[in-house]
Amino acid sequence: MKTFALPLCLVALLCAWTPQARAAALEPFVATYDAWYEGRHAGDATMRVDHLDGSRWEVDLDIRGRRGLVGLARLNMGQSTVFDVSADGERYRPLTQRTVRKALFFGRQIDGVYDWDAGAAQWSGDVSKRRRDPVPLREGDLSALLINLAIIRDAEPGQTLNYRFVDNGRTREHVYRVADEAEIIEVGDLSYSALRVSRVDDGDDETLVWVANGVPTPIRILQRDADGDGVDLRLIEYQGVE
Repeated sequence: MKTFALPLCLVALLCAWTPQARAAALEPFVATYDAWYEGRHAGDATMRVDHLDGSRWEVDLDIRGRRGLVGLARLNMGQSTVFDVSADGERYRPLTQRTVRKALFFGRQIDGVYDWDAGAAQWSGDVSKRRRDPVPLREGDLSALLINLAIIRDAEPGQTLNYRFVDNGRTREHVYRVADEAEIIEVGDLSYSALRVSRVDDGDDETLVWVANGVPTPIRILQRDADGDGVDLRLIEYQGVE
């Protein structure tokens, strides 16, 4: 498989946000992140998007935490979603979903199938009994990983983005608010002009995603609660894959 890397110094210079900026059409890539937990560097992560065939694609996120870290279970996990893309690129529709949690003495795996003909999704494996029942589907439903890709596709200054999360037997309405203006995000020795996209859950939980013009993957993904920063993924580099 042939790959090419975009020099990060060049990427940083090219990422100034323009008012009408939108991400390019979906393309395969591999992105590497530093993983932080509660303010400490705790491991690394890889996000990957591959074109399978026809309109079918796959997105994967693998997070690897260092041994001995408290809360390691949150940082040793993998997720993947196979999905199809409409001809105009405006719809990502999940087909299958998998979550794997890795631990020293035990592991968990949950598999889901989105049956659009039947109009329902259902999960099996290490999923609680109350989440095994079929979940009715609506047009536009997305898995957690697809919401990240949809934000990159949709984010424009000042917009409100509405998505319905359907993942691991749960459904939830997600509302994201895009900042009016870009801000400078420091990633290692580099700076990006990026839009901050934020979602506040019921209570004090918050998810923040920063996206930069022309970059196919989030610059940073931060989940935090009233106690402070939780899982924090910070982009190191990305490569396009041909």
